[in-house]
Amino acid sequence: MGAFNDKVYEVVRQIPYGCVSTYGDIARAIGQPRKALFVGYAMKSSLEEGAVPCHRVVYKDGRIYPTDEEGNPTVQSIMLHREGVPFLDEEHVDLAACHWTPGRLDAEGRPADVDWAAEMGDLF
Repeated sequence: MGAFNDKVYEVVRQIPYGCVSTYGDIARAIGQPRKALFVGYAMKSSLEEGAVPCHRVVYKDGRIYPTDEEGNPTVQSIMLHREGVPFLDEEHVDLAACHWTPGRLDAEGRPADVDWAAEMGDLF
């Protein structure tokens, strides 16, 4: 799938059972903090069903898509419930209770092995 996706999958495979991480967390963990959307694309294009626990990646506010177009529970919702992930409501997991952040973090909660000044440029 490519180097970017391979890095994403490597991190996502580390998310513990019963925990979730966010698209932004994964992007920061691979040193690409502006690429959370691309992490989503990587999740969608994961070819090996079950090999990458894509269902454990959620939006930054804990949101998932709880139902499909017909109102049936999504695979993500079903799998997270089976793992015992706590929910605040039908659409949001309780990030305070089950949020997993990959890698070592600096004092600001960012991966410590990234040159943030270089990565963020004039935004830093």
